[in-house]
Amino acid sequence: MLCSEYRQPGTPRAAEQRVGLMVPSSNTGIETEFVRSLPRDITIHSARLPLFVSVEPKAIELMSQDIENASRLLATAAVDLLFVGATVPSLLKGVGHDKQMIARIRELTGIRATTTSTAVIDSLTELGVRKLVLGTPFVEPMNVPIVAFLEASGFQVIAAKGLGYGDNVEIGRLPAESAYELARELHHPDSEAFLFACTNWRILPAIERIEAEFGRPVVTSNQASLRGVLCALGRPAHLPGCGRLLDCILRHR
Repeated sequence: MLCSEYRQPGTPRAAEQRVGLMVPSSNTGIETEFVRSLPRDITIHSARLPLFVSVEPKAIELMSQDIENASRLLATAAVDLLFVGATVPSLLKGVGHDKQMIARIRELTGIRATTTSTAVIDSLTELGVRKLVLGTPFVEPMNVPIVAFLEASGFQVIAAKGLGYGDNVEIGRLPAESAYELARELHHPDSEAFLFACTNWRILPAIERIEAEFGRPVVTSNQASLRGVLCALGRPAHLPGCGRLLDCILRHR
C-alpha cells in the first residue's frame, strides 16, 4: 500500500502520535529499533503477548490468542495506531489472516491497526519485488508458514534458510552481522531482494552493507514495520540511512 492511501490530504495530525505495540513477551528487538529510528513525536506504548517456550508454530498460535485482549488494554491509552509487532502470528493461518486480524482489532477498539506481515507485503510491493530469498533466525518449522504466506501472496521464494534458533532471548542477542553472513549464503542471481523475517532480530545496521555488496534491496521485519507505522500515521516513509525502502538512519539516543 502506498503511504498516501492511509490518510487523506489535509487531515490534521496531533502534536504527539501514540503507537500501541503488541510484542511477544520475550521480544527485545522491535521496541529498541522503533525507539531509535522513529521521530521523537511518535511514542511507543507496549503490551506483551505470552511466549514462555521455544519459538515454534504452536507457541505462536497460543500467544496470538492474547492479541484481542492486548488491543483492548492499549486502546485505553488513547493510542492512534495498534500494531501487531511480530511476523508470524498474523500469517500463521495463511493469506488474508493479517487482514482478518486487522479488521477484528479495529472492530473491537475503533482504532486503526496493522501488522508486521502486512507491512512486509506492502514493502515488497513498493519495491516492485517478485522473486526473493528469505532468511530468518528460526528453526525450519517456523519458516514453512512464512514461505507459504509469501507464495500465496504472489511472491516466488527462491531459497529460504533459518539460523536454527528456538530460544527467543538468544535471537534478541544475535548481532546484526548474523544477517550479513546469512545473506552471503542465500545470495542468488535470480533473486530481486533479501527478506529477513523476525521482529526480535536487530539487524537494521546491516542493511546498507548487504545492499551495497549484493546490489539487491533488503527488507527486514522491523524496517517494514517502521514503514507501516509511518504510513498508517500519515507520515512520510523516509528515515535516511538504512536501505532503499526507507533510506533511514539509526539514531542512538
